[in-house]
Amino acid sequence: MAKCKRNRNRSKRNFTVKTPTTNRNYKDTVFRMLFSDRKNLLSLYNAVNQSDFIEFYNGSTAISDRTELRLSSAFEHLSGKPKLELIVTVLNVNEGHNAELMQHCSMLKEYAQYVARVRHYASDMPLNQAVKRAVDECIREGILAEFLARNRNEVISMSIFEYDKELEEKKLRKAEYEYGFAEGEKHAAIETAKRMLKTNNFSLEEIAAFSGVSLDDIKILKANQ
Repeated sequence: MAKCKRNRNRSKRNFTVKTPTTNRNYKDTVFRMLFSDRKNLLSLYNAVNQSDFIEFYNGSTAISDRTELRLSSAFEHLSGKPKLELIVTVLNVNEGHNAELMQHCSMLKEYAQYVARVRHYASDMPLNQAVKRAVDECIREGILAEFLARNRNEVISMSIFEYDKELEEKKLRKAEYEYGFAEGEKHAAIETAKRMLKTNNFSLEEIAAFSGVSLDDIKILKANQ
C-alpha cells in the first residue's frame, strides 16, 4: 500500500509517493520503487488527479473500489461538526478493482496483476517459490517485464519480506479479535451469573451450569455481593 499526495501552490504542483501509517497496512516498497520512475509517476498522477489526498490500498482484506476515511472518525467523543477535518480517498488497487483507473495507468494495472499472482501462488506453495514463479511468469508475459527483469532479485527479496509481514499482521489481528471475543463472552457470562445470584432462586451449582462460570468463581461473586 502507498499514499499519493498532491499539493498545490501558486506556481507549481508537487506529487509525491508517501509511506502509509504502519498501523493500517504494510509498506509496499515494490510499489514505491516502481513509481519512483518519473514517467510512471506522471502516468499515475494523470490517472488520479481528481482528488487532493489519496491512499492506495492493496491489502488482502476485501474493501470497495473507493471509500473515504475521515479524521473525525478517530475521535472517541465527537459532538457536533468537527472544527478540523481531513478526508482521505482510499482507492482499492487490487486486481479486479477500479477498472477505469487501471485503464488510465497501465503500470498500476500490471502491478496489481503481479501482486495477485504472488498471493495466488502463495496459497499453494512456499512463499519464496510463489514469488519467484510470479516474477518469472510476469516477465515472460510482458507484465512489468522490463522493471522485473532489471530488478528481479531485489523485487523477490522485498516481496517475500512484505508478503510475510502481511501474513504476520493478519495473524496478529486474528489473535487480537479472538482474545477480545473471548473476553467479551467471559464478561457476559459473569454478568449473567451476577443477575442470577441477585434473584436468590438458583443454587450455586445451577448458576455455574447455566452461565458457564466456574463454581469457584460463582462463590467469589456471591461473597462479594
